[in-house]
Amino acid sequence: MLSGVTQTTDSAVTERAPRRGSRPLMHRAWIVAAVTFVTIIGGAAFNSLPGLLIDPLNTEFGWSRGEIGLAVSLDMALYGLTAPFAAALMDRFGIRRVVVVALGAVATGALASVWMTASWQLLLYWGLLVGLGTGSMALAFSATVTNRWFVARRGLVTGVLTAAGASGQLVFLPLCAWIVKDHGWRPASVTVALAALVVIPFVWLLMRDHPADVGLAPYGGAYVEKPAPVTGAAKRTVRVLFDAARTGPFWLLAGSFAICGASTNGLIRTYFVPSAHDHGMQITAAASLLAVIGVFDVIGTVFSGWLTDRFDARRLLAVYYALRGVSLLFLPMLMAPTVHPPMVFFIVFYGLDWVATVPPTLALCREQYGEDSAIVFGWVLASHQVGAALVAFLGGVVRDVTGSYDPVWYAAGALCATAALMALVIRRRDTATAVTL
Repeated sequence: MLSGVTQTTDSAVTERAPRRGSRPLMHRAWIVAAVTFVTIIGGAAFNSLPGLLIDPLNTEFGWSRGEIGLAVSLDMALYGLTAPFAAALMDRFGIRRVVVVALGAVATGALASVWMTASWQLLLYWGLLVGLGTGSMALAFSATVTNRWFVARRGLVTGVLTAAGASGQLVFLPLCAWIVKDHGWRPASVTVALAALVVIPFVWLLMRDHPADVGLAPYGGAYVEKPAPVTGAAKRTVRVLFDAARTGPFWLLAGSFAICGASTNGLIRTYFVPSAHDHGMQITAAASLLAVIGVFDVIGTVFSGWLTDRFDARRLLAVYYALRGVSLLFLPMLMAPTVHPPMVFFIVFYGLDWVATVPPTLALCREQYGEDSAIVFGWVLASHQVGAALVAFLGGVVRDVTGSYDPVWYAAGALCATAALMALVIRRRDTATAVTL
């Protein structure tokens, strides 16, 4: 929580010197949140592609699924490892500058991939450029915006902004699947590059780094002056990691979130479409199912944010992970050439649970680590993406070796049971006494 900010009722909005003696109809925080939502959608468009392009790249270039999975793995790992440094860079240079550069990196990587001819170029464009760009707009970005602009409704806002990634998947996945099927993978890559470029003007014109920039208090809090830019961003990020790593809750949060990443981005997002295609399903049908996950992800994540404002985050995480693990154990039996009701039920259920884990995980970071919680959450997110990266690589290797993705589904289901237990043993800490690292 920002130093000097005191919590009031949810509806309270305290401003400094209202300009015309009347309160605006909408607090500026909601506009900033809306721009953040759209930005995450634009940046997340590229995340719709990897699962769609595994088979086309394998066919055109002869690259193994393990080679392609390595590039996806690097993208996911950098996505996570960049996030904590991006949060610190936002403290130093401002949210606007960091996000505009990040969107430019995503667009550059996506466009450059159109001309690639070797697998090392896939690592450079998909892995390095896109990984750094999307990592700078990861959930640590959402956490920074939420912490600065909101005191009330933080759980709800976290849920909405987390759902933005799923909304990007919902918008772009069916479109990209159709483009890949009818026009090839290159026009699909150009499409997501343009999506990132289109968002840049909105960020530059409407995003503001701090409520004090426009003379406002955070939503639901009291006015505070804008803090001075924080120097030594990288040093601070590493220091926060070392301090947090000396505490047990950090490892429990990081470990459970690594399993979350393994069972979502690393597994379902990367390999659901090619796995369904292995069973005879058309790529457009499989992609549409994955997009439906995005529909219910929005609902599930927003509802999870609402629940996080009202219930114990530890118990919520345990329930989410346990149910996810059970569903993964049944998935291999549901694969078929056509879409049938049990598969639809799985898709709806998994969508509701997809990133419902984010609001309670972020709430626990705030509870445990106070004003450094955004950076700590960035490191926890890094573990999420490392878990995703390992499965994105190993899943392709398993498919190359065994000819099936089934062993990966079963292993991920067992890991989710472990994550449920880890969530339950995180110790309680009163928010009022949360440490400042």
